[in-house]
Amino acid sequence: MSILEAKEISKVYTVDHRNITVLNQVSLKVEVGEFVVITGSSGSGKTTLLTLISGLDQPSSGQVFIDQQNITGASEDDLAPFRNSIIGFVFQSYHLVPSMTALENIMFPAELLGDPNAAQKARQLLKRLGLEERADNLPSQLSGGEKQRISLCRAMINQPKLLFADEPTGNLDSENGKKMLSQLVELKTEQGATLILVTHNPEIAQASDRVLTLKDGRLSE
Repeated sequence: MSILEAKEISKVYTVDHRNITVLNQVSLKVEVGEFVVITGSSGSGKTTLLTLISGLDQPSSGQVFIDQQNITGASEDDLAPFRNSIIGFVFQSYHLVPSMTALENIMFPAELLGDPNAAQKARQLLKRLGLEERADNLPSQLSGGEKQRISLCRAMINQPKLLFADEPTGNLDSENGKKMLSQLVELKTEQGATLILVTHNPEIAQASDRVLTLKDGRLSE
């Protein structure tokens, strides 16, 4: 059964009265529990595709279905709670709130859902990733690898059905990158989530179930 389906989605930007097509009628289907990697050269539109299929942005044409629900054209007021309950995000640049501790950053999505066990779940995830002693640290007091693992905990706290990762090891050295990837895949497997990961790293692609390549605005397998 598919958890995600994109039907002929395109993204066109207008710059100085010129239309620039970044994505050209891209279609894909992702099954429940899959680990799919989207790869391609820099500037090929990988991140644009990720923002469209995750509902962070709307396509110029085409449709996106998540968990059998058509999210195309939905308002941000409708999409925000939907994303928070079903989707987790891990970004290359972490996107942690600087004024919040590691624990508070992880708890935040669960608190938005009104989860009374937010703190307990956040501490369990910190312990799972060996970061319990970092609970009260601010992001500025954490290393790059620690920040990315905190952002992974935050992405997983609501046990999302669908996890999106945009170059999650891009800012990390090779050792921290390998550690991050193994923990990402372990948590995905433990929680039964589906993982869609954008990367230009061939090692990560080897660990996936399926690799999709984006070139000239089109997707090939």
